[in-house]
Amino acid sequence: MTAPVVLVAVPAALRPQFFADGDEQRLADAAARLGGDLALAESLGDALAQLDLAAVRVLVVAWGVPPLDAGILDRLPRLEVVAHCGASIRPFATPELFARGVLVTQAGAAMARSVAEVSLAFTLALLHRLPHFDHALHAGAEWEAAESAPVQHELLDAPIGVVGASRTGRAYLALLSALGARPLLADPTIDADEALALGAEPVTLDTLLASSRIVALHAPSLPETHRMIGAHELALMPDGAGLVNTARSWLVDEAALLGELRSGRLDAAIDVFDDEPLPVDSPFRALPNALLVPHKAAGTREGRLRQGATVVGEVERHAAGRALEHAVTEQDLERMA
Repeated sequence: MTAPVVLVAVPAALRPQFFADGDEQRLADAAARLGGDLALAESLGDALAQLDLAAVRVLVVAWGVPPLDAGILDRLPRLEVVAHCGASIRPFATPELFARGVLVTQAGAAMARSVAEVSLAFTLALLHRLPHFDHALHAGAEWEAAESAPVQHELLDAPIGVVGASRTGRAYLALLSALGARPLLADPTIDADEALALGAEPVTLDTLLASSRIVALHAPSLPETHRMIGAHELALMPDGAGLVNTARSWLVDEAALLGELRSGRLDAAIDVFDDEPLPVDSPFRALPNALLVPHKAAGTREGRLRQGATVVGEVERHAAGRALEHAVTEQDLERMA
């Protein structure tokens, strides 16, 4: 092997989840166009310990990458592109990385459909009170007792609030519209015409909370969105409404949400938590009106393969001297989830 120019620092156990048959050859062909070979490593740390990375021009990573600081980047003096198989690059994208002119790309767009489908599944489950019924039957309740739940609703013509027109928010809005819901949208970054084009009625956050049967969060993690759904906001939601969160726990005051859930006034379906893994003694686990998923909304087979295909396509574009389609700038990073 000549010095590698494309390094895939993704654990062997994860590679089949991301890369379809033929993708490794496509990466090798891209490496050849860049003047060298492809190298595979279990992690960036292993590669740094075992390989000469002086010629590496493209680095492909997944989760668990350390911050790419000056010490690491000095070992990668020719690095031009970092391609992340996931979405958020915050854990590793340092100012030094951008200062050296390294391009960064990620596969977040490929995850939108998977997360949107889980948001839709959560929405339907809360409308039809499935967590109540499921919990009662699993807990051994008598049939008549298990039947007791708040009023069930259909999605058709239901007012569904969407907080944030992110990629996932837009995918979720498309599903809602296709199924005949009546979406409301709160997002200060888009104008009324764009909201209407997405099939949603533009409203303020307070109006959305007060008017929606289900509120689904799809906003990014920003200073101004930290705990944007707190006690005041939850109190605006009608009795029997539901909160769906497949975005970030950053957006919600968990203590306030627990208070509402314990009272039985609201329901919730949650994929993301302040403490992950969720402790076995977490009070969320005991609530009959909370549907919980262990941060797996983006975990579909199809979605993972789309993520890998996105990264392979980006590497091929760079090798061909073309612009990346999913590049993230340092300024974009400030508004990324």
